[in-house]
Amino acid sequence: MWRLCLLVLAVLAAGSAEAQANSSDGFLEFSVGKFTYFALSRSFPQEAVLRHISSNVTFLLFQIHSQYQNTTVSFTKTLLPSTSGTGNDRGLVFILRPEQTTRTWYLETKDAKPVQSVAVTLSYSERDPIPGGCNLEFDLDIDPNIYLDYNFFETTIKFAPANIGYARAAEPPPCDVSTGQESRWRLRYDVYQYFLPEGDLTEASLLRHLQRMAQVAQVKASAVKVVTLTADDKTVVSFSSLPGQGVIYNVIVWDPSLNTSAAYVPVHTYACSFGGRVSTKVFFTLFALLGLFICFFGHRFWKTELFFIGFIFLGFFFYILITRLTVLKYDVRLVLTAVAGSFGGLLLVASWWRFRILTLCMLCVGLVLGFLVSSGTFFIPLGKLNVFHDDGVFWVTFSCIALLVPVIFMGCLRILNILACGVVGSYSVVLAVSSYMFTSLSYITLNVLRRALNVDFRGVFIRVPFQTDDYIILAVWGMLAVSGITLQIRRERGQPPFPPHPYKLWKQERDRRVTNILDPSHHIPPLRERLYGQVAWIKELFQKEQPAGERTPLLL
Repeated sequence: MWRLCLLVLAVLAAGSAEAQANSSDGFLEFSVGKFTYFALSRSFPQEAVLRHISSNVTFLLFQIHSQYQNTTVSFTKTLLPSTSGTGNDRGLVFILRPEQTTRTWYLETKDAKPVQSVAVTLSYSERDPIPGGCNLEFDLDIDPNIYLDYNFFETTIKFAPANIGYARAAEPPPCDVSTGQESRWRLRYDVYQYFLPEGDLTEASLLRHLQRMAQVAQVKASAVKVVTLTADDKTVVSFSSLPGQGVIYNVIVWDPSLNTSAAYVPVHTYACSFGGRVSTKVFFTLFALLGLFICFFGHRFWKTELFFIGFIFLGFFFYILITRLTVLKYDVRLVLTAVAGSFGGLLLVASWWRFRILTLCMLCVGLVLGFLVSSGTFFIPLGKLNVFHDDGVFWVTFSCIALLVPVIFMGCLRILNILACGVVGSYSVVLAVSSYMFTSLSYITLNVLRRALNVDFRGVFIRVPFQTDDYIILAVWGMLAVSGITLQIRRERGQPPFPPHPYKLWKQERDRRVTNILDPSHHIPPLRERLYGQVAWIKELFQKEQPAGERTPLLL
């Protein structure tokens, strides 16, 4: 029995030694399909060696990945643009010569700190398509890499077209001589997207999940296919950016005639620099505190709710305006939006206080609630229909849904107001949470804002993860909304639907004080005299007290 235990331990130790390569002598020994972890430093470049290559292998795909530090993989010790690649996720395709059984790659980094990396070598036969085999845009002759670029609105991936496979020592098929089924024009490209666990920005998690996106079978089993491109389409795909959320993309090229496939080199992004903006956290935290008050007490404190609605109404449109027309920094735009929103809130409160136009106020309330309902409608899969990629169709449909909410509740304005308080007020808490941690629920409204800010956003693929944290936040949002609505309906039962005209009440009170001499407030001195009295009293506090009586020196 003890001999069997020793045998098992020996096998495990051998497997561990194969997965965690020994790089003390400057060489990394690789095996086909096995991922190898290692640390790459500037002082000690490495040579990656693959031995005992099978005779039925036509080409090899070597790839190396790191979280955010750049690494370089090259065919030669001397780095040339046509024989090397540098980045977080880079790979090289090597077409094998006849009888070749060994291949070497050279790895290095320019970063001062050691780079934790994972690398793998994949083998393909002559029937498999060659990723990037018809590259005409990038530096490498055969470029299997996916090039990623992102901004606040969209994340775009680009890749070179593939070529059909061929045997060792054979001439590569021409890329653009013919467009028939015997050429690379028969190939199809499936684009896949894979979400990392929400809030997990660790290096170990990324390198572990990248292993699920390197080989064809694992990509199909783990990721979601977003779109299929033909050879006639541009090899460019755009997705909505998800700052703070790790996403891995890969492309599977498929040959329908031979039913064979090959994977490009997967690429990852967090669509941001690590760490959030302090200004965003302050803004949405204060906004959530006000929204939480509105959720439970908005209808009772009517003017406070009007300020909240006016803040949202004018602040939203003002932010779109200054973003599209100016090049101000984000923090400046956020401060100006807060000022404009405050002015909008005061303006709505002033219009109610002076004119008491209930219809106008409730129209604003209903439109804010309708905006959130319409945004939620396009957040679900219904909004991903291709017909809504057209701006005219999208905005007309969006506006109709938003207007439908105040129209439906026009006969019961108090219910509309309480619903708006509960739903919109509690959603402000969701926005505050999103400034501290990633949550997909913030994109209910953020995607609409992006579409209003950027005309190119209409063509992106919008997908967000919905994981455990999102379910918890959704439950909290629902609990707050239901609790706030229930509390306000029970408390307002038997009360007037809305408060009376404040300006008329103030005017009546002023006239009463003028005509009623028995009212103690009638005898209050004017404001100027009261201010002078307070100033005189303060001056007396700093004057030296004068002695009382007469003092004379003693006569001796």
